[in-house]
Amino acid sequence: MRYLVLALICCCTSQAFSQLFPSAEVPHGYFRDPLAIPIHLAANFGELRPNHYHMGLDIRTQHRENLPVYAAADGYVARVSVEPGGFGQAIYINHPNGYTTVYGHLNRFFPALAAYVHDQQYRRQSWSVHLSPQPGQFPVKKGDFIAYSGNTGGSQGPHLHFEIRRTADDVNQNPLLFGLPVPDNTPPTLQRLAWYDRNLGIYEQKPHILPIRRSPSSSGPAAWSPAPSLLLVPTTRISFALSAFDTQDGSANPNGIYEAALYVDDAPVLGFQMNNISYNDTRNINAHIDYKTRETGGPFLQQLFFLSGNPSPSIYTWPVGRQSDGVIRLEDGLVHAVRIVVKDTYGNASDLRFRVQYRPDPALPPLEALQPGKKFYAGMVDGVEAPDYAFFLGEKSLYDSVTIHFGTVGNPGAGLSLPGGVSAVQAIGDKGIPLLDPVLVRLRPVTPAPTPGKVVLVCFNGPSKDVQRPEWQNGWASARFREFGNFQLVEDLEPPVISIPGIAEGAYLSKAGRIAVTVKDNLGATKGFSAVLDPEGPAGGQWLCFTNDKGLAYIYKFDEHCPPGRHTLRISVEDMAGNRSVKELHFTR
Repeated sequence: MRYLVLALICCCTSQAFSQLFPSAEVPHGYFRDPLAIPIHLAANFGELRPNHYHMGLDIRTQHRENLPVYAAADGYVARVSVEPGGFGQAIYINHPNGYTTVYGHLNRFFPALAAYVHDQQYRRQSWSVHLSPQPGQFPVKKGDFIAYSGNTGGSQGPHLHFEIRRTADDVNQNPLLFGLPVPDNTPPTLQRLAWYDRNLGIYEQKPHILPIRRSPSSSGPAAWSPAPSLLLVPTTRISFALSAFDTQDGSANPNGIYEAALYVDDAPVLGFQMNNISYNDTRNINAHIDYKTRETGGPFLQQLFFLSGNPSPSIYTWPVGRQSDGVIRLEDGLVHAVRIVVKDTYGNASDLRFRVQYRPDPALPPLEALQPGKKFYAGMVDGVEAPDYAFFLGEKSLYDSVTIHFGTVGNPGAGLSLPGGVSAVQAIGDKGIPLLDPVLVRLRPVTPAPTPGKVVLVCFNGPSKDVQRPEWQNGWASARFREFGNFQLVEDLEPPVISIPGIAEGAYLSKAGRIAVTVKDNLGATKGFSAVLDPEGPAGGQWLCFTNDKGLAYIYKFDEHCPPGRHTLRISVEDMAGNRSVKELHFTR
């Protein structure tokens, strides 16, 4: 096995840079590309997504599905999963060097694995499965065919999602550090610089955004500067964020950057690097980006500062022995030189330089005038209790201190009320404030519901709804939610609607290849879909495996479990309030 020591050399000095990003040792050239076509990326590792980092490479498949996918190295199939979202159909291969490769959005597995999955789905009576075969059950060699590429799960177009993880702790590594054949001689492109008044909470202000431009340079890193190059700011505590993207040779597709480092007066302060990220921590992207700006339609801004509620481990780093939050203090009134160096995994660099100085602005109102409402703090347990509603935040709910507003914005049948509302509508917080741990919301009905067991607690922001079946105690309903918004108790007496489009009752289906079923619900939340063939038969019926890729239609492709003859198909499904619908189809095959 050969190893490449990836030493990242800073433009300032190698010593200063190593204080932020120590060299990392990974196997170089051990893994082959998982397709038999040149690698062109639709997305890279660490790219910014809603509520998560992109945790691998999205490799283009020439706008096609069903390209052969190959094992990146010797090993064995350790896991296989089938689910409506996420990776769709995926294979996990453990390798003897301590790494695991993941292949997602697949259409079909290699025949032996496909037969195993099909058998397990029927044994478990579930199309969605997460399986762990025995280590010697499905061994593979480097270059073995393992699947066909596809567009399943959360994919929005044909491609292969490819990951490399450490097997021991399931932490994702940046695959571009492993020597895959992805030519890149292009430095990252810088788009905009933003600064923040750190005497205020990050969610209590708007970023001050400055355009930046590239300067002509004949050698060295690409040089960039904002306009103006001297920032005069009316605050003694300031932090910065940046919008940037990277490309590979021969592609204009904007991908994510690998790392950025902040220097003040030539001293390293803080940096971040897109590597060593676990799925357990990927939601902490909301502490890395300016969440409020992005949530309200603005650009991604990657923060070169550390929020106090951002838990460990994180993508941020600082010089050994000098932990920094990235706040630059300007009380001295002097001009300070700021430098931000942005790199990709190949070391191509872009260098942004400017100066900053504190200059008081007597026209600014006092801070007290800017801070109405109740203040909540990261790392503290706190809440609000009112006669008909309450909410509570845990010590890991917030990333930064913030003033949270709340109040009644509707009553049953009026204002923002949903149909069937049996409590007032309570607006709690703002969707521009991210949550790590959920908020506990408690509501009390205005009047007792005619059918208490059919009441759900709904969080809604416009058309988006999160429906929970609440717990009841002393006349109060409670549930936990991952977002702020409008909250109301709703009595739901309307069962889901089951449809079988294109197939009439009593149809003759000997030439048909499948049966498709759609389910609609008034609140958009269902569970417990089941399809049973000939339920009145001697064995109580045969469960059939309906797929539900992307959470859209339920589809059954005729298999050995539906023999020729006359049949009854019974389909059932529930909503979150427990309303159950049953539909039967009689057909001949």
